[in-house]
Amino acid sequence: MASFSLDSRLDGAVGGKTASALERAFGMRTVGDLLTHYPRRYARRGELTPIASLPVGESVTIVADVRRVNERRMQNRKGSLLEVVIGDGNGELSLTFFNQSWRMKELRPGRRGIFAGKVGEYRGAIQLAHPDYELFDDELEAQVNAHSYATVPIPIYPATSTVASWQVAKIVDLVLDGLGGVPDPLPDAVRSAEGLLDARTAVERVHRPETVDQIEPARETLRMHEAFLLQTALLQQRAFVRALSATRRVPGALLEGFDEALPFPRTPDQVAVGDQIERDLEGDWPMNRLVQGEVGSGKTLVALRAMLQVAESGGQSALIAPTEVLAAQHVRSIARMLGPRLAPEMMPTLLTGQLPAAERRKAALRAASGQARIVVGTHALLSESTTFADLGLVVVDEQHRFGVDQREQLRAKGSSPHVLVLTATPIPRTVAMTVFGDLDVSTIRTMPAGRAGIETFVAPLAEKPAWFARVWDRIAEEVRVGRQAFVVCPSIDAEAQSRDDTADPVIEDAATNRTRWGVVQVGELLERHPAFADIRVEILHGKMPSDHKDAVMQAFGRGDIDVLVATTVIEVGVDVPNASTMVILEADRFGVSQLHQLRGRVGRGGVPGLCLLVTESTAGSPARDRVDAVAATLDGFALAEVDLTLRGEGDVLGDAQSGARSSLRLLRVVTDADVIARAREAAAAVLAEDPALTRHPELAAALSRRVGMQERAALAKS
Repeated sequence: MASFSLDSRLDGAVGGKTASALERAFGMRTVGDLLTHYPRRYARRGELTPIASLPVGESVTIVADVRRVNERRMQNRKGSLLEVVIGDGNGELSLTFFNQSWRMKELRPGRRGIFAGKVGEYRGAIQLAHPDYELFDDELEAQVNAHSYATVPIPIYPATSTVASWQVAKIVDLVLDGLGGVPDPLPDAVRSAEGLLDARTAVERVHRPETVDQIEPARETLRMHEAFLLQTALLQQRAFVRALSATRRVPGALLEGFDEALPFPRTPDQVAVGDQIERDLEGDWPMNRLVQGEVGSGKTLVALRAMLQVAESGGQSALIAPTEVLAAQHVRSIARMLGPRLAPEMMPTLLTGQLPAAERRKAALRAASGQARIVVGTHALLSESTTFADLGLVVVDEQHRFGVDQREQLRAKGSSPHVLVLTATPIPRTVAMTVFGDLDVSTIRTMPAGRAGIETFVAPLAEKPAWFARVWDRIAEEVRVGRQAFVVCPSIDAEAQSRDDTADPVIEDAATNRTRWGVVQVGELLERHPAFADIRVEILHGKMPSDHKDAVMQAFGRGDIDVLVATTVIEVGVDVPNASTMVILEADRFGVSQLHQLRGRVGRGGVPGLCLLVTESTAGSPARDRVDAVAATLDGFALAEVDLTLRGEGDVLGDAQSGARSSLRLLRVVTDADVIARAREAAAAVLAEDPALTRHPELAAALSRRVGMQERAALAKS
């Protein structure tokens, strides 16, 4: 009789000590949590091979006896090396284990077992490093199991230093033996149409396949389970939002006057997206729209028009930005676009944590009284002391910098306010379906006229070290003809290895974890550089005081600074039309989308842009591939697909997208676009006929288990 179900507590299934270890290592609490910890790959044990003829470099499986065991301290690194010599009568070889003294208790001379691993060679002798093995209790078991063991795939699980893959496998094996029925989230019609296994069989075969051929059908079934559950949850959330009532915001004289005063025509995409937003704001339920567009495509203009439509009925808009530099830039840009007639009426107000106390109180009072129709700020907008008279629209700029909890805090300051999310990081279609499936997605592709464009080149120092000197000469040449330049560094101070500036994120080098060029080092270099004797250089980074940062940016905008040496604090929102050159040092430390964002800071006016990606990474390495991909195209949407392929969705989805969205186990947005699309269509059909899932209790139960209260709260906030 079955002992437990997917909802059973782990401590009741495997014991308290083991359950505690699994919770510490993987956050598992239930049997279902354990059984969705799927193998990441399967090892082939190979044929049973005599030791005397083991081929170096091949994966093999042998039956042998433990002959000798020796442990010694390592000379050139910390820790110990355990060497176990095994033999099969035809030869001997060594098994090596680093820092695993506990294995001496079981790998005792005289014990017999099966050992599987890849054959290596060290000082002329063959060895297996950290092999999988299974020891036999008696000779009969050895004879019965040897050949069957060689044909069954070995599941390799995600592991930690405290819970090894083989330990997970043994625990899963124990649990599967006592597991009852597994509720199937897929309706029979969907499972049949897709040609999938039943849930219990799929779970059994993904963990305990008898043959290699059983693995992929099980994985296909479980991938569809993930996609179907996620899409059902997202579509339910969309329906929930549309069940809320919102204050209808009808456009009027404010928006008409603004459009008439624009000194340029809106692009076709700005018009189309603006029309979508206009209809949303007049609707009966809150708008929940994501607008993605290239750097400089005019997303701020689209958002400002939405703010004016909300202001027509007395409503306020709050725009939250990830950095104080960007928030201040937004206020200046919005005031400039509004002009002398509309700006006093809308009173765009900056509210950040770094404002002097008196100014911050004044800004908070303007927001609370409704005098400020547009409030722009950073996390200070989330403070309990920040209130609004009638918050009708929340605008989130650069959504990937905010978690869903932060966005909900701002939404909660109004009564079902409309939400507009902006991103200059183009989102691949599969990510949009998977991460933002409850939002309506709009895209601005066309760019405003008059842009001079950008040329991008890689400076490959590994092959051409002399180019480093040429980079600085090239900047000096641009300055001499009256233009300005950015130099972006991966850290503030390479010598101090400052890594905690949350406004300046980069991809760290896993091998060395060190940068060579920080803002401090480049500033010192340019102070000594003869070509920069008459060039005005300033530095900017996230740890500087807010008023200092803002003063530097305004001085650069006025042309009082020629070269700005900065971290990625200038990644978004900085608009200096006279800036022609962008140099990114150690460009291989940045992601594809981040490089594209940084490049977008130049070529914004009539001055042609030049971007130099300086890297010491070697041709053909993954780091160099990222840099070369950016140099090859200016199409941010094409780069988003490249980024997804190179880095995988783990990075692209990001930590900020909490809950069900980032809990993908087998589903891969890179390769499973068709699965996601079919799952969305099937989920929509089920919900259309049965919105409350009363006729689909197993689906409802699976949703409750996989997309629990915490995840639903996260979905509701996003």
